[in-house]
Amino acid sequence: MTRAESYRLLVADVYELAGLSRRTSEATASAYGQSVARWHVMSVVSEQPLTVPAVARRLGLVRQSVQRVVDELVAEGILERTDNPDHQRSPLHQLSTAGRQTLKQLVAASDADRTQRLTRAGVTVAELDAARETLRKLLSVL
Repeated sequence: MTRAESYRLLVADVYELAGLSRRTSEATASAYGQSVARWHVMSVVSEQPLTVPAVARRLGLVRQSVQRVVDELVAEGILERTDNPDHQRSPLHQLSTAGRQTLKQLVAASDADRTQRLTRAGVTVAELDAARETLRKLLSVL
């Protein structure tokens, strides 16, 4: 098999893994009344308060779709809007106390599920690290 053929098969497997991972994440999120899109936004703003355009850039999404999710999360009290000293018309968003608790529950449930699945598959931390290193090398040249 050539390098190019191996690469194509790896990419196909990565897409399949990403799809399956998303479906299991959706099931986890759903158990807490959330979606993966909402979970992603919560995760991004958990690091620091961000504007909607900044969240969209970080997630590689269009601003309008992120705005819709952010508005829902604000309405439900999961995110809070605060004034942005750098831009009057683009507020910052951060997790509320309820949002931090929701994210904590999502991460704990996901970690438990992933750990169980990785154990069943017999995948080690070293194998995951090696796979990630390979993917990072590919990403650096693409």
